[in-house]
Formats: sequence, structure tokens, C-alpha cells
Amino acid sequence: MRPKKMAATFMISASTLRNYEAKGLIPPAERSVNGYRIYTDLHAAYLACIQAMAPAFGMEATTEALHYLRLDKTHDALWVIREKEVALYEDKEKLEKLIEDIRRQVNENTSPYKKERFTIHEVSELTHVPKSTIRYWEQAGYVIVNRDPENRYRCYDGAHLLKVRLIQMLQNTVYSEETVKFKQSIATAEHTDLQMLMKIAEKIRIYQDKRIESQMCGITCLYRLIQLAKKAPI
Repeated sequence: MRPKKMAATFMISASTLRNYEAKGLIPPAERSVNGYRIYTDLHAAYLACIQAMAPAFGMEATTEALHYLRLDKTHDALWVIREKEVALYEDKEKLEKLIEDIRRQVNENTSPYKKERFTIHEVSELTHVPKSTIRYWEQAGYVIVNRDPENRYRCYDGAHLLKVRLIQMLQNTVYSEETVKFKQSIATAEHTDLQMLMKIAEKIRIYQDKRIESQMCGITCLYRLIQLAKKAPI
């Protein structure tokens, strides 16, 4: 198949197709007698894999996996993807715990924390978010904290911790318009507005469900590519 036709099939430009080839994301194309690139079903399988995997696992992980596949390191490619699957599952577990903690705070006025005030060091230890990241989130407007009037140190309460944990749910997400909207919603929500935090958390849970479906689609395409590559290696 000629470059323009292959590019049109996947609704990309011919320059993007050449860029994928230059970066090793797809095998080098053979040339016809008049010098034109010729793409095969195997190239089409690689392109289908890129389009299915990138939204689910991110372009960095997709690139790494396909590079391993090109080197005939199939299992290394699979482990790259499995790591992302595990990360999503772990985020799902954290989100369920967060939703339960917010619900208890709203319905029973029961905080999941024993203290009422926390330093940034304590917030970091409780959430496993680096202090530098928490400071960045403050500068970005995601978390608005109070300062101790005497020593000017940051002073967090339990609601701040819930919001920090909510932002944390987006750390492993693949960049998209949807994740940008989540971040905007978190930035505009008051940390004391637990009902709003709950709504955002529940929307992120729906997003996680869609993402696991997307991951399964990506894995299916990767498996098909692996089988095709075994039969027709380039």
C-alpha cells in the first residue's frame, strides 16, 4: 500500500507515518522499483496498535512496548503494558477508599484522620505525595492552604488531605481533554465542599472504568500484532 493510502486509512498525515517509521514505531518500509515506500498488513497492524494503545497507556509506554516488539523482546513489551494495568488497578483501589472516606465525612462527620491540623511533611507522609509536588499543586491553584499566623508554615486540615488524594488520582492518567477538565474542576472546587469533591471522585471512577475498557482494546491490538509479527517478520 502506498503512503498516502495507508495514512488515509488511519486518518493521519503522510508525514506522521514517516515520523513513526523514523522513530522506530513501525518497521522500515520496503521500496518499489521507482523508490516509493510500500506498506504491508504488518505496518497496518502496528498503526492500529498505536492508535489503540496510546489513549489507554500513553504514548511513552506505547513507544517503549513497540520498540521492544521490534527487537523481538515480546515479553518485555508485555511487561511494560502490565505495569500500566497494575497502576490503574491500584488507583482504582485508592479512589474507592477516598470515596468512602469522603462519604463518611459527609454523612457521619467522621474524619479518617486522628488529627485536625497537619504540616506539609505530615501530608506528604499520609498521602505518599512528595512535598515538592504538593507545593506545585498549591502554585497551580489546586490546593489553597492556610498559613500559621506565627511561623507562616503551611497548615492543612483533613479536608485538604482529601483534596490532595483526589488530585493524586490524576497523576497516572493519560493526558486528554477529559483529564484536563477534571483538573479544572478540582482547581475550582473548595476543599471544604465535600459534596463537590465526591461528585468529581465519582466522575473519575467512571473515567477509570472507561480506561480499563480502552486498555483491553489496546492489549487486543497488541496481541494481534504479536501474532502477525511472528508469521511475517520484517
